[in-house]
Amino acid sequence: MTLEDALNELNAAFEPGRAEQMVSYHKQKRIVLGIPNTAINDITKGWRQSLTVEERVTLADELWKTDVFEARIAAGKLLTQARIQDDAAVWELLQSWLPDFDSWAIADHACMAMQKRLVANPTRLDEVAVWTTSDHMWTRRAALVATLPWAKLNNLKPEDQARRDQILSWAASYVPDRTWFLQKAIAWWIRDLSKHDATASRDFLLEHGAGMKPFARKEAAKYLKEPIEYPDLAPLAQETAQEPDAETKTAEPIVASQDAAP
Repeated sequence: MTLEDALNELNAAFEPGRAEQMVSYHKQKRIVLGIPNTAINDITKGWRQSLTVEERVTLADELWKTDVFEARIAAGKLLTQARIQDDAAVWELLQSWLPDFDSWAIADHACMAMQKRLVANPTRLDEVAVWTTSDHMWTRRAALVATLPWAKLNNLKPEDQARRDQILSWAASYVPDRTWFLQKAIAWWIRDLSKHDATASRDFLLEHGAGMKPFARKEAAKYLKEPIEYPDLAPLAQETAQEPDAETKTAEPIVASQDAAP
């Protein structure tokens, strides 16, 4: 399949009037075609089934380089699959995209693919650790979004417990950063963790919750049964939870609803 073939297939799925809505919602300056996420799911599922891994890596790279909104999302979906033999080229390509992250929808689809590769080879967490000190906010955020599988594990083996503890230390290091997207990522990780290890989630919030933005603190504790009494919040009394705009207040469902390859 050529890049032209792929773009033609994507273009054929556009919906009249949708592009304008998406430009406004996602605050995009790049080209937006106006294609529903469900349509991109169906198209990329077909590509995954018909192309070799090498062909998929080549096509994903070409789609990403177009800088078209839906093409970049499709690139991430094309590489989202749990079982890939000889996946080094996939992981290398995914990492190469990190400096280009500038939109939660695009970044999160790429991070879904990263999750699969990290679960397949957890030693790659050593590389992810480097992301946490990047000057690029979206790269730092990716370190949490790409490691969400470790928030969702039950009955952890010792090595996975150590990995979870490491990721929680990354989340803790982000708490002083007031950037909305980083605060949201912390909350997302701790909230998902609470469904599988409420004690660990509560312990994190008892130690670090007072330093989080109010909206993030509330989101992180959403599924905890007992309220948390935080230490003195007076230093943060002037910081109020502002209502996020249309982009920020839904900075995860598009990934949660994605049909990922088995």
